[in-house]
Amino acid sequence: MTGIADGGGAVTATPAAGTPIQPPSTMGLGVSLPPADSAAKTSGTFPYAADLWAEGLLWAAVLRSPHPHARIVSIDTTQADEMPGVRAVVTHADVPGDASHGRRVADRPVFAKDLVRHHGEPIAAVAADHPDTARLAAAAIAVEYEVLEPVTDPEQAFSAEPLHPDGNLVRHIPLSFGDPDVVGEVIAEGLYRIGRQDPAPIGAEAGLAVPRPDGGVEIYTASTDPHADRDLAAACFGLEPERVKVVVTGVPGAMGEREDPGMQLPLGLLALRTGHPVKLAATREESFLGHAHRHPTLLRYRHHADSQGKLVKVEAQILLDAGAYADSSGDTLAAVVSFACGPYVVPHAFIEGWAVRTNNPPSGHVRGEGAMQVCAAYEGQMDKLAAKLGIDPLEIRMRNVMATGDLLPTGQTVTCPAPVAELLQAVRDAPLPALPKDQPEEEWLLPGGLEGAGDPAAVRRGVGYALGMVHMLGAEGADEVSTATVKVTGPVATVICAAVDTGQGFATLARQIVQDVLGIEEVHIAPIDTDQPPAGPASRGRHTWVSGGAVERAAKMVRTQLLQPLAHTFGMSTELLSIADGKITSYDGVLSTTVEEALEGKELWATAQCRPHPTEPLDETGQGDAFVGLAYCAVRAVVDVDIEIGAVRVVDMTVAQDVGRILNPRQLRARIEAGVAQGIGAALTENLRTSRGVVRHPDLTGYALPTALDVPDIRIVKLVEERDVVAPFGAKPVSAVPVVTSPAAVAAAVRAATGRPVNRLPIRPQAAVVNRT
Repeated sequence: MTGIADGGGAVTATPAAGTPIQPPSTMGLGVSLPPADSAAKTSGTFPYAADLWAEGLLWAAVLRSPHPHARIVSIDTTQADEMPGVRAVVTHADVPGDASHGRRVADRPVFAKDLVRHHGEPIAAVAADHPDTARLAAAAIAVEYEVLEPVTDPEQAFSAEPLHPDGNLVRHIPLSFGDPDVVGEVIAEGLYRIGRQDPAPIGAEAGLAVPRPDGGVEIYTASTDPHADRDLAAACFGLEPERVKVVVTGVPGAMGEREDPGMQLPLGLLALRTGHPVKLAATREESFLGHAHRHPTLLRYRHHADSQGKLVKVEAQILLDAGAYADSSGDTLAAVVSFACGPYVVPHAFIEGWAVRTNNPPSGHVRGEGAMQVCAAYEGQMDKLAAKLGIDPLEIRMRNVMATGDLLPTGQTVTCPAPVAELLQAVRDAPLPALPKDQPEEEWLLPGGLEGAGDPAAVRRGVGYALGMVHMLGAEGADEVSTATVKVTGPVATVICAAVDTGQGFATLARQIVQDVLGIEEVHIAPIDTDQPPAGPASRGRHTWVSGGAVERAAKMVRTQLLQPLAHTFGMSTELLSIADGKITSYDGVLSTTVEEALEGKELWATAQCRPHPTEPLDETGQGDAFVGLAYCAVRAVVDVDIEIGAVRVVDMTVAQDVGRILNPRQLRARIEAGVAQGIGAALTENLRTSRGVVRHPDLTGYALPTALDVPDIRIVKLVEERDVVAPFGAKPVSAVPVVTSPAAVAAAVRAATGRPVNRLPIRPQAAVVNRT
């Protein structure tokens, strides 16, 4: 059989001569099985967290600080307490347990006590009979502030007064790899700035807390890591973990924003205080102010190369703005420093990275964190080197690409497949889109839009390339483990696993795994709550690897239970029996029966865990085997730029990606397309702007997301299926790496069209304006 990739990235199969054509399977791995909830989500009947209801429901509202930095002189809740319909008002004084929380560092207060450290920080929360009453009561809380000068420039954080008892420095990594005295024949320097991208979830955060008769509480919310949320909540409420239950409900999708428990904690406190169920649905403004954003980043680079364009040394200083609290900034910094040179062979690297606290909005985990920021910078540097040497930008990349067996600047050997050259060749060889002069006028748009003010004579086309990489799973010693149970009763299988499907398709994958192993078509995924064993957070492709691996192991254990009686009866081992499309057959054809007949009404079940090989923290020089695996992507962007007004239109995005193995073709394609779309937003429109720490226009009018008109046809020209032998199924995560790579490709294309340096994302119109005189 020969695999052929068409222009849309689909993979077809050509049978050899004389081979009988088998009907395609309708279930199992490799099939485009649709998501079970797709009909409900597209028809508007999917029960999101904002739709939750309970008898005796109260409504919550949160009072947030209007200042980015202030000392709290006093908080007076008298007027709010006395309002009709108000059932409870809680502040820092009403937190019975741990007053601070955090995924990695517990430095973020549930409610501000003495100091406000960012615009929108929670001060108090109210529960009332009606949502309008709750909002009015929150507004009636009198807070006297002594406004302080905010620290909003991360470079000033080093010399500013400490904003937090732990100081302003979250983490510093001075990576040292090779000989610092080596100097290249050609040197390129650059300064790059990456803006604050917001996850901008379609469904804003919401939740419901219900008190339990035992004095505990149940929290219903779109959590992406229910066990971590439960443990944080229990510590805050002063309760044992078993008295707090988190039930996952109505996840519309997530890219990091739902990892923040700052909304769930006030809900639980109010439910415990009132003895009633309490619901909170955040407004869009509260959503922008409350959850974490992509780290704004300042990057200074110096690349050294020889006369042939081979990289000799990379030096960089990289500064992450963590915002008011540490959150996952230390983890992000590790990715920033480790991937600062990109998927290129660099014999000598010296990278200093810092993450610092400021009075800006909190930063945290957003898809492709760290890797996206450095990709924009190192690819800008590759374009500068190419220009200095007079080498084609694509060729200089080809001369330096990484391959399996090469070393990262952390000293870790790349043991997984790294087909970087193959990816770059694929996007290079793909045909370019037609020029506007070759198309009818109605088939192309000016960069300013169909009714734009641009002059066609001022339009320049540019083609740019970028290579990106991301790591899989957690890093630096994170214990990545997941547990799953598979039960079979009659013709139905059920998967019990606390892995939350945040849009990455795990629920569909789990069904396909069981279908593949057991041949049972009807597979149900049990609702997720913390009564189940933990599966960990939904990020960095974790659930495809560790949770999918746990489901596969449990399903194989059930398979053995199913086949053993048959094997014993026919005097053969279970390895000589196979299951496909609901049928069990022996190697010699003597045995042929259905899975349903073999079950004979029995109930079978098994529980299994999956834990990948361990990693280690980076040492004091940034060295160590910190990552389980890596994934790569190549993107070619084609843009049209009006060089008079600076308007940019993305004409074409061509993608080649290292996927390990295609488990669901349609789902994989959708994930890549979504990643490219998010990358285009980061490149051109998305920037949560602040003025002296105050978020400007925290809404979807002021924060410009790309629409269908901004995203061109996305051509997936090659999917490299070179399986990672240490990963279950050999698959790699697919959604983060196009987010990482696409902004750099768009910036490279704008550079090619204008000749301007383009060193800031998102790209400002003035950066694309060229003096034509």
